[in-house]
Amino acid sequence: MNRHGAEHTNSSAAPTVTDDVTQDAVVIVPGIMGSELYDTVARKTVWGLSGVSWLLKAWTRPKGLEPLRLTPEELEGRTTRIKATQLMRHSSWTPYLQGLEPYTDLIAAVRGCVADPAAVLEFPYDWRLPVAVNGHLLARAARRHLTAWRRHPAHDTARRNRVDERPARLVFVAHSMGGLVTRAALDATYDGALADDTRAVLTLGTPFHGAVKAAAILSTGRGTPVPLPHRQLQSVSATMPGLHDLLPHYACLIDGRNARRLTPGDVAGIGGDADLAQAAVEFQEKQANVRLPGHWAVAGTNQATMQSLTIRDGVVHPHHHGVRQHTNGDFIRDPRGGLRFYDVKGDGTVYKDSAAVGPAVTPLPLQHGAVASDRVALKAVAEVLRDDEHLGPPQGAPGCGLDVPDLVDVGAAWDITLSGVNSLAGLRCEIADVTGRNPRVLRAGWGDGHIRARTTVDAPGLYRVTVRTPDGHAVTQLVLAGEPGAVREVE
Repeated sequence: MNRHGAEHTNSSAAPTVTDDVTQDAVVIVPGIMGSELYDTVARKTVWGLSGVSWLLKAWTRPKGLEPLRLTPEELEGRTTRIKATQLMRHSSWTPYLQGLEPYTDLIAAVRGCVADPAAVLEFPYDWRLPVAVNGHLLARAARRHLTAWRRHPAHDTARRNRVDERPARLVFVAHSMGGLVTRAALDATYDGALADDTRAVLTLGTPFHGAVKAAAILSTGRGTPVPLPHRQLQSVSATMPGLHDLLPHYACLIDGRNARRLTPGDVAGIGGDADLAQAAVEFQEKQANVRLPGHWAVAGTNQATMQSLTIRDGVVHPHHHGVRQHTNGDFIRDPRGGLRFYDVKGDGTVYKDSAAVGPAVTPLPLQHGAVASDRVALKAVAEVLRDDEHLGPPQGAPGCGLDVPDLVDVGAAWDITLSGVNSLAGLRCEIADVTGRNPRVLRAGWGDGHIRARTTVDAPGLYRVTVRTPDGHAVTQLVLAGEPGAVREVE
């Protein structure tokens, strides 16, 4: 007698296992500078070419970024010159924002969760333009995508393998500025039914309340020497509505014993455009009541991040702390009536409270450019797509803070500074070129109350610093190295 039961006596076939994939349509929306841009008049790519040599030429050659400057015609709405062609497929770099990792891992993670590649729409856009313009384009593209996917043969097959058997809905996966573009797309004035047809919005490091770093980029730096790449970025950014849409719109300007929001006049005084700043303010006010269905936010943490600023002689002086307010709107003050300041950190670009918006938030110790490529963040993406309950990051000490220069000279020594860790045990710090070749383990030690590692690079290029902590987290940042004669300071 078979003690295991008669039902197994003649069984020889293996069980049928169905892939756990969603029937939904997914839209991937990149962040600022995350889309390749092509000049249809000059017939050349003006942002996003592969190779470090292109990066070095673009940033260290005078007017290397001039094609990105918006023309008067583009500012009036005639925007056919530049075409966004695809999401960035390789690592890139920009001053202030520093390293920008490619979206290849995010795309692969999303494709592993859908029934067919046709269910995934990559939405490149001209990030120089207003968020409102790109939001309108996204709303139309998302509607077309959902309609086409619901007609795809793989859609019905996927529905039959899901518990609810419902038709596909939309899931937006958005990095950085892409979250603002997604919110704009869900404004009912564009498509009144799009929000109802959306199951979830997953944002990765989105500055819902803006970022002080945008003001730092617009600052002219008058009176101080500024490296050429930083000066170039300021010059072209002053014409970009998209950059003005990232300006902070909370009480970030420390003004004597009080704090207030930036005004268009403040923005013009630091080197931005007052009209673009006013348009950004009006747009943000309209966005305040736009609902993000099933919103899940991933917020970078533990990184030194600009949270407030002062302005002196037209120059922005950012601070790694900010003010807080009581529920009645009054600022929290010390016994003498002075403002109390708090450092909540962030991802190096977006401070935590600006990204950690919504009913569900996953904090991860990551730099801004890596939020969309980290393995734990990608796991969160997969679980949201499969409609699972995400349990958050691994428990334990939350990684570490990583501070590196954005731009260094070949042959000159520079420091890597870590924060949030109090022991060298189990800590590993290394540097390699952006392709992963020639990795070097760096010796870390204590200095001035912080753990530091000192290093040099001997060739121009883009390098990745990686710090692995005992809790299993890896924090990365990119740094661009140029020849001392090319990366010069200008008055």
